[in-house]
Amino acid sequence: MKIGILGYGNLGKGVECAIKNNPDMELAAVFTRRDPSSLKLLTAGVPVYNVADVEAHKSEIDVLVICGGSATDLPKQTPEYAKYFNVIDSFDTHAKIPEHFANVDKAAKDNGHIALISCGWDPGMFSLARLYANCILPDGNDYTFWGKGVSQGHSDAIRRVKGVKDGKQYTVPVESALKSVRAGENPELTTRQKHTRECFVVPEDGATKEDLARIEKEIKEMPNYFADYDTTVHFISQEELNKNHSGIPHGGFVFRSGKTGWDKEYNNVIEYSLKLDSNPAFTASVLVSFARAIFRMNKEGQTGCKTVFDVAPAYLSPLSGEEIRAHLL
Repeated sequence: MKIGILGYGNLGKGVECAIKNNPDMELAAVFTRRDPSSLKLLTAGVPVYNVADVEAHKSEIDVLVICGGSATDLPKQTPEYAKYFNVIDSFDTHAKIPEHFANVDKAAKDNGHIALISCGWDPGMFSLARLYANCILPDGNDYTFWGKGVSQGHSDAIRRVKGVKDGKQYTVPVESALKSVRAGENPELTTRQKHTRECFVVPEDGATKEDLARIEKEIKEMPNYFADYDTTVHFISQEELNKNHSGIPHGGFVFRSGKTGWDKEYNNVIEYSLKLDSNPAFTASVLVSFARAIFRMNKEGQTGCKTVFDVAPAYLSPLSGEEIRAHLL
């Protein structure tokens, strides 16, 4: 199975590494907006092309993994490239998924291809955990916690504040809220009660006390990012940031707490959790597994847009049905 990668940032590099760990896959090509000669791949001999040349190589690739540079890239890229390839993306703006699905579905169906969108860990693996748990416990409540981990979007927001040279933001679940959910207490939790935000900020050289106070105030009062949370701001040096905050860890928890029994006398809690050293490396591994699945589905004649909900688990595995039943069932 031949995989192409569109975009070679952290996620694209993760996809390359994930392909290496799957012997039934081969990295066929990488497409970039940058000068192709500037990319140094880990895999020897793989051609690198400009994105303008992508259509010319459609016969060489079974699935194109789209590693868009931002949430605004994928709504344009995925329907465009679904005209030429079977494609998969990690679009994660939950509120806009229905619109994105419709656009991609038309492009893929019109051209006989299959596309899978919003694939990763949330949306993705967390979505599956929520769906399975809702089906099993129809009388219950959902809870999703993220972290402790780096939020790349919130980190970018910090770096856009005037006077900030660099920064990282960690999303941290509130331990008392986790404890209450795990105990089956079915609490009603506000945004502030579920998570805190911890910011490590490198100010521009020569920043005064007044500058630091303004930066902290702007961060804490930033709408849609920090205003609804208890936020802590730490000012540190670039050296400390590089030393202690250079990684991209993340993770989180999905819970379903619900009742069973004739008189709903039994309490039940389903928990799914992730603890990731590298957010993009794990997301890449999810993408590659689902790339295998949609390739198989397309060979069976399926077209159009899909989500993780539409993929039978057996399609994800390189093992045969007999092997799965013998060792995993």
